[in-house]
Amino acid sequence: MSEDTIRLVTIGRIFRRRWRLLAVLAVVGALVGYGASVVVFPPRYTASAPVLLPGLWEERELLTQVDLATSSAVIDRAADALHWSGVSTAGLRDQVSAKAADGNIITISGTADTPKRAQQLSDEVARQFVQYTAQITGSSTDSASTTVSDTLRKQVDETNRRISDLAKAADPGRTVESVQARTALENLRTSLEEAMKKVDEANPATNKAGMVVMGPAAPPTGEAAPTRMQLILGGALLFFLLTVIGHLVAARMNRRLRTEPDITAALGSTLLGTVDVPGERRTHQPDGGGSRARIRRLLGVDTRWDTPAPQKSGDEAGRRLRYRRVCARLRDRLPGAQRLLVVVPEGDEIARRAAGQLVAEARSGPTLRVVEVSVDRPIVPDRDIESGAVVVLSADSWTAEELAGIAEACADGRHEIVGIVVAGLVQSRPTRAAGQLPDDATLALAVRGHATGGSA
Repeated sequence: MSEDTIRLVTIGRIFRRRWRLLAVLAVVGALVGYGASVVVFPPRYTASAPVLLPGLWEERELLTQVDLATSSAVIDRAADALHWSGVSTAGLRDQVSAKAADGNIITISGTADTPKRAQQLSDEVARQFVQYTAQITGSSTDSASTTVSDTLRKQVDETNRRISDLAKAADPGRTVESVQARTALENLRTSLEEAMKKVDEANPATNKAGMVVMGPAAPPTGEAAPTRMQLILGGALLFFLLTVIGHLVAARMNRRLRTEPDITAALGSTLLGTVDVPGERRTHQPDGGGSRARIRRLLGVDTRWDTPAPQKSGDEAGRRLRYRRVCARLRDRLPGAQRLLVVVPEGDEIARRAAGQLVAEARSGPTLRVVEVSVDRPIVPDRDIESGAVVVLSADSWTAEELAGIAEACADGRHEIVGIVVAGLVQSRPTRAAGQLPDDATLALAVRGHATGGSA
């Protein structure tokens, strides 16, 4: 697993090198969202009807009325009044909601497949809620409480008459005592009226009755969430993010060896040097044919996205100098060697080109024989007159297990790995006149042996 920190440059590289794939999968996600809006989440519309609750209400009492508005008793009555075919009472209960708003107002919302039905549903539930509440209030107020209230009112009226009589019977003069008596009687009358008013306000039968529907529900102006456009955009965004996350997870799970110490440790040999191969990133992948390969090229997935951009290199003379130094190290390590086996992993186009250039530069010293070995089932030709094997490969292309398999295949063929050459892709520059390659070197680039091998 790669331990590199995922940076913004990594996200930007995904966008640059996988933008076609991201665009195609986003379109696929949009189509999936559209299909979900047609099959799973068809268009729904919501209408709301407000119901006013006059009087003084506590918060918990309002919550009780909200639960009552969506109770089965109210919904069953609304379902019987609507007579909608194909809609059960349980399904209708899921389409109705209520909430308490400021000002003792309960908003009843109904959701249906058409704006007209949504409006009818909310209006009918509001009407049934008002009727059911009035029925409950009327039945809960018994005749005894009504009689007590009427008796109290009669007694207050009788007391007011007696107060009036006492005020008239008081000394009509202007003495201080008579004025004080009449003032006390008027204060008593006022206190009785205020007490009676408070009793009426505290009476649930007069305080919390008479709920009113504040008008018909307004017709819906748009679809209820999730709308079709929301599902389309959500599907496109979901597929887009999943693709990006998939690339990041693949990058974190990448076990290909990138550094020279890791490569040499996996093969159990020493590094002879690093060489440059001019070209574009696409040369890192072998060409393929068929419709599947064309689709991969169209989507831009025929090349790896996580490889860094090729660095700029020196001129042709500088690149040839690197190959010559590798050949010199081979001669120093094996002074008397006449022939060496150059092992290239199959499918590693950069390594194959580097091996061909290495053969072209090895004019003095051992003769190099190039073979390509499959990393899935590596088989190396048995040792004949070779003095050892040189493994040429590109960095960040193979895992430790694959390279260990190549090392075991060399050991099975009785070839000792005398060195490793790591090839890297670079951007080519115009060659200088003094550094032109000879004609035979160009032919040597095409050297490509097989498991049976051939001399170069």
